[in-house]
Amino acid sequence: MKFPRPRQEEISVNLTPLIDVVFLLLIFFMVSTTFTRETQLSLTLPEAQGIPPEQAPQAVEILVSSAGEYVINGEKLIDNSDAGLRSALLRLGQDKTGWPMLITADAYASYQAVVTVMDVAGQLGFDKLSLTTREAAEEGQ
Repeated sequence: MKFPRPRQEEISVNLTPLIDVVFLLLIFFMVSTTFTRETQLSLTLPEAQGIPPEQAPQAVEILVSSAGEYVINGEKLIDNSDAGLRSALLRLGQDKTGWPMLITADAYASYQAVVTVMDVAGQLGFDKLSLTTREAAEEGQ
């Protein structure tokens, strides 16, 4: 004799409500998050007009030529790469990172050469960077 077997219902979990909740949470966090931009270098821009500020007695001076060559405190670098600039600044000593750094660039120097100096100096801990300029000529001269 054959007995009928009771049918077993298929067990499943409905994921649709879970997915809806996850998407709602995602939208909530995207809307409530604030995006901030943080700068890595603090830069003091000089003014081209007016009286130049007093120069600090102890400062690190970097000259950038139009060809992209660097001179640090009167010493010309042989290696003008990022690594050469980094090693030259490290030779000055880490105790000088509190000193102001004066960056004097030729008017025709590449923007990348100046940014490289500022980037390497910022990575090593120099936070008082200044760009030097010359006083603008009076009109009519």
